This record gives sequence, C-alpha cells and structure tokens, in this order.
Amino acid sequence: MKNIISQKTLNDLEFSSVLDLISEYCISNLGRTKVLQIKPITRSLELKSELKQVNEYLSSMVSENRIPNHYFDEITNEINILGIENSFLEGTSFQKIASISSNVNNLILFLKKFNEYYPALFSQSESIEFTKTIITEIEKIISPHGEILDKASPNLKSIRREIGSIRGKIGASFIKSLSHYAGLGYLDEIRESVVENERVLAVQAMYRKKVKGSILGNSKTGSIVYIAPEATLQYTRELQNLQYEEKEEMVVILKQLTNQIRPQRYLLQKYQDYLCHLDVLGAKAKYATHIGACLPKITDQQKITMRDAYHPILLEENNQKNIKTIPQTLELNGQQKIIVISGPNAGGKSITLKTIGLLQIMLQSGILIPVHEKSEISIFDNILTDIGDNQSIENQLSTYSYRLKNMRNFLRRCNQNTLFLIDEFGTGSDPELGGALAEVFLEEFYEKGAFGIITTHYANLKVLASELENVANGNMQFDQRSLEPLFKLHIGQAGSSFTFEVAQKNGIPFRLINKAKKKVDREKIRLDKTIAKLQKERNKLQQTTEKLEKEKSDTMENAESLLAQKLKVQEKLNSFQELYDANQKMLSYGRKSNELMNKFFQTKNKKELLSEFIKWVTIEQSKNEKLKQDKVITKTKQTTGGQNKPLSKRQTKEINKKAKLEEKKKQEKLQEIEKEILINVKKISEKKKSIARKVAREKSNYQFKIDDKVRLLDSNAKGTIEKIEKNIATINYGIFIAKADIKQLELVQKSKKK
Repeated sequence: MKNIISQKTLNDLEFSSVLDLISEYCISNLGRTKVLQIKPITRSLELKSELKQVNEYLSSMVSENRIPNHYFDEITNEINILGIENSFLEGTSFQKIASISSNVNNLILFLKKFNEYYPALFSQSESIEFTKTIITEIEKIISPHGEILDKASPNLKSIRREIGSIRGKIGASFIKSLSHYAGLGYLDEIRESVVENERVLAVQAMYRKKVKGSILGNSKTGSIVYIAPEATLQYTRELQNLQYEEKEEMVVILKQLTNQIRPQRYLLQKYQDYLCHLDVLGAKAKYATHIGACLPKITDQQKITMRDAYHPILLEENNQKNIKTIPQTLELNGQQKIIVISGPNAGGKSITLKTIGLLQIMLQSGILIPVHEKSEISIFDNILTDIGDNQSIENQLSTYSYRLKNMRNFLRRCNQNTLFLIDEFGTGSDPELGGALAEVFLEEFYEKGAFGIITTHYANLKVLASELENVANGNMQFDQRSLEPLFKLHIGQAGSSFTFEVAQKNGIPFRLINKAKKKVDREKIRLDKTIAKLQKERNKLQQTTEKLEKEKSDTMENAESLLAQKLKVQEKLNSFQELYDANQKMLSYGRKSNELMNKFFQTKNKKELLSEFIKWVTIEQSKNEKLKQDKVITKTKQTTGGQNKPLSKRQTKEINKKAKLEEKKKQEKLQEIEKEILINVKKISEKKKSIARKVAREKSNYQFKIDDKVRLLDSNAKGTIEKIEKNIATINYGIFIAKADIKQLELVQKSKKK
C-alpha cells in the first residue's frame, strides 16, 4: 500500500481535532506529543497490526487480566547525556531508568503469560529485550528515592560515618553553649534559630560582645544577634571538609555507574519508545470506549460498508448538549462506486460526506471508529478532498480557480484505489457552465474506476448519476410538513433542494417567493416538485415496508414457537402411549404367569406347566413378529408412496435396518421417560412420607382431651374419652368401658367442643 494522503485532506476532514481529543487520554507528555503527530499508516501490515493492538488493549479494559500500569517518567535527557563522553547522571535519573526497566520487564512477562489473549501486543513485545542487569546495577548504588546508598563504596561509607560523628559533636557542643549562655541571661526568649542551614544562638544585642563566636546575622529590629558558638565552629569546618569529600566520592560513584549503564543507551531508548507506543494505544482504546468505537472487518476487496456511522466530533458536541446524533449507513462497492448526494441545505449532506472521510482517515491511522461491528472497510491509497470555501488569498486565487486547480490534482491522482470526497461539486462559477464542467469531471472519475461521494444541487449531475451504471443518487430526507431535515441518507433517488419551502420557513414573504418562482424555468420547478413528491411517497412506502417487515418477523417467530410446542407435546404423547402399551403388556404377562403358577400349585404337574408355558411363549412370539412385519409394511408404504411393489433384498435389508434403529431409539426414549416417571414417583413418595412424618409428629405432640375419638395402637375399635387422670384415659366403646395409658392411644377425631 503506497499511501499518499495529503495534509490538505487531513485539514479538510478536521483530523487534528480528533487527535486533540485522543491526546487527553495519554498518561505521559511524550505520549501526547506522539498522538498529535499521528499520520495515516503507509504499510498495510503495520496498519493491521496497530488496529489489532488497539482492539486488544480495548478488550483488556473489561477483562480480569488487564494490562499492567505503564506510566513512566520521560528519560530523553538521560539518554542524551549517556551519549556524551565523560558525562554522568544524577541519582534521580538512575531511579527513573530503573523504573522504566522494571515496567517494561513486567509488561514483557505479562504478555508472555497471556499471549493467547493478546497475540498482537505479545508479538510487539517480543522484539524488546528482557534484562534485569540495569535494575540490579542501579539498585546496588541508588535507593528507591534516588539517593546514593552508603554501601555504594567503602570510602563513602567511611566518610558518612565520620560526618555522623562530627554532627553529633556539633550538636553536643551547641547544646553546651546554649545552656551556658542561657544561664547567664544573654539569650532572647527564642534562644536559638537556623541561619544558612546552621544552628545559631539568638543573643540579645546588648550582650553580643560577651558571647564568643561568629556573628551570622541579626533580626529585622536589630534586637537579636545570631551567633554561631566558637565551640561549634571548628567542628563545622571539619563537617564542610567531609561533605566536600562526600560529594567528590559521590561523583566518582555516579561516573562509574553511568559508564556501566552507557552501553544500554539504545535499549533504554527502545524501552521508552515501547512505553510511549503503549501509552498511545491506551489513549486510542480509552477514546474508543468514550465514543463507542470498534474495529470493523478489514477487507481486501475494494469497498466501504459503514453501518450506523457517527461523526466523532459531532457526536462529542451533541453529547455535551444532550442532543441525539443520527448515524448514517452507506455502502460503496464494485456495483456502486460513486454516490451523488442531493437535498436541501442544512440537511446533512456535508456532514455525511465528512463522516465517511474522517472515519476512513481514522481507521487508516490505526484508530477505532464509531460504526456497527458488522461494517466492512478496505484501505485506499489516496483520499482526495475538496470541501468548503477554499479561497486562496496567499496565491490570489478565487474559490472557483482554486477548485479547478484542485480538480486538476484529482484527475492526475485518481485511480481504482482512490476515494474522493467533493462537497458542493461544480459551485463557484456560472451554474450552467460550472454544472457542465462538473459533469465532465464526474465522467472522468467514473472512467478511472475511482470511489467517491459528491454533494450537489445541480440537476444535470443527478441525471448523470441515474444514467451511469455504477453511480447512484442519494438524498438527505426532509419532512415536508414541518420543513425540518431528518438527517437520514437514502440511496437510490435524487433529492429536492426544497429551495422555496425552506425560504418560506425562514420568513421570506410569500409574494417574493412567488415572484422568484416565475423567474425560474417552469420545467425545472416541475422536476423539483416531482422529485419532492416522489421523495415524500418513498418515505411513506419505507415506513409501511418497515412496519410490515416487523409484523412478518413477529408472526414467523410466533408460528415457529407454536410449531415447536406442538411437536414437543405430540412427542410426549407418543412416548406416554408407548409406555402405557408396554405396561399393559407387562400386566398381561404377569396375569398369565400368575394363572400358570396357581394351576401348578393345585396340580403339582411340572410337565403340564412347562408345556403350557412354552405354548404361551410361542404364541406371544408369533404375535410380536406379526406386529413387526405390519410396522415394516406400513413404513414401506410410506416410503414408496403407497405402491405395493415387490422389494429387492437390499431394499428389505435397508428397511429392516431402519426399523431396528427406530426401535432402538424408541426403547431409549422409553427408558428416559421411565426414568422421569420413577423420579416423579420418588418425589411424590418422599412428599407423602414427609407429610406422614409431619402428621405423626403432630399426633405424638397432641394433648388428648375429653370427647376426643381415639383407638389403641394395636386395635381397630374406636371409642370416646370420658375422663383423663394422671395420663390414664377412660374410654367409652359404647358396649363397654376400658382404661388405657395415653401413650398407647391414637387420635381418630378431635373433640368438636370448643
């Protein structure tokens, strides 16, 4: 793919505004700079890889295995210093280098672990070297806060030990002087202060000559003099000497560490570039989430099929204003290479054209676009635009001259891999002459096999679009009643400009509109009216068609659902019938077996029993065989359409085989139903047992009362309780009276007395 998309095209389509929005999602200044420099990617493989990486990053944002944090501090200055001989880096610089190295190592390990989830990102990371050498060398010398560790060298450790000792002596001597002069009453109430990072005594001005030491300053009023005690001055000079030695030793250590890291300069540059690229991918993915973008199918066949496409800048503005944005659906392919869009001003022609162009540019720059996921888009080598009033003051060219110069460029660069976008084609000159020239240009683009979208008001271009084979008319829909644009593109018919209707809506007096109509060619007015009428009828037809399609779809769904339910019910009925027949047969077999057994018990004649049993089994076998033959004959008639033709051995064999398979399936189905029934029986049995246990518990816990009807646990005789004393009940059975322990009684009916 040889991509030669010009800066003019990017400007016409406001591509920089999209980049500004994406850059806001970057986490580093370097990433923001890189986003603002994004251009269409020239190599096809690189573009597809970039789009896959952005899409994988987008999917990771809603995944449990989210891509780790990749924030980094820029190390461009550090990399430049490493390129200068005998230079050295500060501790904070090493800390930033270690942080970047650690981040990259973590990302490499993460993507290696989840390479199946993120194959494109993993492939990108494979070219980055994994090494802990840089981190290890830095951690030996530099702390996580960017300070040089004591263990960096024996000499530094010794110097710092001495510094600590001297500071202790300074502190002790200062406190001694403080106590001494405070006791003499020479010090002010604040007693001490700090001047030039050194502790000093706050001496009253009148006693300054009585305090031995070096005066380092005084208060604004002059009442206090700040004096460093003489006892601490000697230690302070020693401390300064040691601090100088410490600084010299630190420089030596930093130089040594810098020399160790210097060979890794190009690797560090690669690390920073990788993290910067990941930052750009992240910004693209976050922006895609914000505008509801996705990765459409990239096809090698030259075509554009954008469904529910949104202009991202318009979408952003409308969302801020809580205004609904209407998406557009459009297709360019081998049968429809050019679309001529017409319709009223402010109807959405230009924004539709810009939507397609901007989304194409975004996709070819590795940015996901707000379209339906089933959209299909191919990659174009050239994208040419002629949008807006491009009057050139610099070159002293009029609008029309500039547009003619642009058309010359179009004619030179147009080919089968070109997408051209022209807004208000042919304007800027005499309508009749300009329209004729625009017609010639359109024919030329058509002959070159280019793909494109044109917006126009010229009738001759609408007519030409209807005559050329692979060119289609399109119009922006308009509500004739409210005279409001609907912002919906319809392909297949040219649109009316609604010039006089729009003028009337905007308050132009009716008499002036009528006067203007008289000045226009009557045939043109008739044509415009006819187009407007056709457009109105088409809108009605479209609404009716959509309504009928929806009703048809709903009806089909209901019919399919009812048919499925009917088949299911019929299948269950058949299964239950088979189960019933099988159970009846088993009962019949049981009765016959019982009959034979009873006869044997009476006669004790084994021979007779065996003879009758064999005879019965033989009869049943012949019945089964006859039943199977009847089924085979029935099946054969169904297969042959009821014709009683003699069957060959092969046909008979196939039919028998099919019958056996069907019998096997039925048996399996029967077993499944039996299992279901057994499960249901088991459930019912468990439920009954549960109820019985509940009743038993209630009975066991029941407190018997007088006039309750009861019976003994091992008896069927029922009686009425007349008296209960100490768990012994007196029971009246009508004929006789008996006494029994309450524990031996079972409740038959509770007393009806309240």
